[in-house]
Amino acid sequence: MATRWQRPERDDRVLPATRWVSIAIIPFLVVAFAVLVPWPTDTGRLFAWDIEPTLTPMILGSVYLGGAYFFLRAARAQRWHTVKGGFIPVGTFATLMGIATIAHWDKFLHSKPAFWLWAGLYFTTPLLIFWVWSINRRRNAPVADSELLVPAGTSRIIAIAGGMSLLTSAFLFLAPGAAADIWPWAVTPLTSQVLGAIFALGIAGLGAPLDRRWTSARTLLQVAALMLALSIVAGVRASSELDPGNPLTWLLTAGFAAVLAAIIVLYVRMQGRQARAAEPVPQG
Repeated sequence: MATRWQRPERDDRVLPATRWVSIAIIPFLVVAFAVLVPWPTDTGRLFAWDIEPTLTPMILGSVYLGGAYFFLRAARAQRWHTVKGGFIPVGTFATLMGIATIAHWDKFLHSKPAFWLWAGLYFTTPLLIFWVWSINRRRNAPVADSELLVPAGTSRIIAIAGGMSLLTSAFLFLAPGAAADIWPWAVTPLTSQVLGAIFALGIAGLGAPLDRRWTSARTLLQVAALMLALSIVAGVRASSELDPGNPLTWLLTAGFAAVLAAIIVLYVRMQGRQARAAEPVPQG
């Protein structure tokens, strides 16, 4: 065991604290998904505040299910580097959600248990997420020569996509009034900032060139694909709420579909390379 004078062993281990925090968060996310996606018109009765139109709660619910899947993988992970890339984005998302809650306190339904669960989650989760990341990151193992790497060009493209997501996040969160004027469906200052927090999850892509291990990217790509697929389904369900005359409607739709398709193609190719690398070399 490491003492205060020793560096922790870089054994790539997932610490018990990381597992327990992950397990504790999962039920909240699953319940939120189960409310927001099946009953997006009933948020005033079932959720922490009344969210309109229905596309926003369905997208938020899609993110929650993706988050639940991520924390399930984190709770079961054997190697820290396979999930490490998701903690900073999730901590940033939770921090922004907490700030938005304080900024729009009067918009929430304070008498409902759902609100106190919401407030408790977003006033504690950022601290817990950044804490487990800070203690577990010291266990991170360096890249081994034998590990399969994502091509350098591909990792740079992922980073560019992450940067674009971050810029979108900043616009939605810092300029909600301007966002409301151009966004392809109706948003309020609160829902604009919630969407900004969601787009902040894309910063996970910024780390792609720093750790090109396929095993570092795999879980994050699974989470992103799940969120994108569910968000596209939400857009189809709420198509009447989208402004067909707004170019952003088609830009976002095409962008989400293109990113999802690119993730699927990359995933299939990298998994194929991994399988071929694991095949035994024929003996002559």
